[in-house]
Amino acid sequence: MVIPPAPPLRLVAYERVSTARQGRSGLGLEAQRAAIDAFADARAATVLARFTEVESGGKNDRPELDKALTLARLTGATLVIAKLDRLSRNAAFLLTLQASGVSFLACDIPEANDLTVDIMALVAQAEREAISRRTREALAAAKARGVKLGTPNGAAALRRAGKGGSALQQTVR
Repeated sequence: MVIPPAPPLRLVAYERVSTARQGRSGLGLEAQRAAIDAFADARAATVLARFTEVESGGKNDRPELDKALTLARLTGATLVIAKLDRLSRNAAFLLTLQASGVSFLACDIPEANDLTVDIMALVAQAEREAISRRTREALAAAKARGVKLGTPNGAAALRRAGKGGSALQQTVR
């Protein structure tokens, strides 16, 4: 009996950084792209499209992720991310995605099964909560030392200029 070769793997890449500074530097995105490209090359896979976003992983409403998931669903492709925490640090979100029928994989744990993804999702959420706690504590300590926090009129100045996040979006594309 001859076993036909498996069809070539088709991927939809999703890359995300959390902050505007990370998006401008490109360093986090470059590393993610390199990991995804190396994974695709090693498996002779085709990357159908690449979606890039500057958004918190704690947010579930991400337009570029929605586009990536839609394309993966329509084409039967696999959503690929460099690391599981780039997709989300919210366990409920990851578990819901897992149950949705869209296949996805993370380059750092490509052979992960459902149980592994479940455990990693919980670990990622715990890390997100720890990062948030450490950030709040550091900001409170800085404020107690008299450091003035925030950017005076930063968001208001951007709104007045009518620029919003368009400059940043162009930078990360």
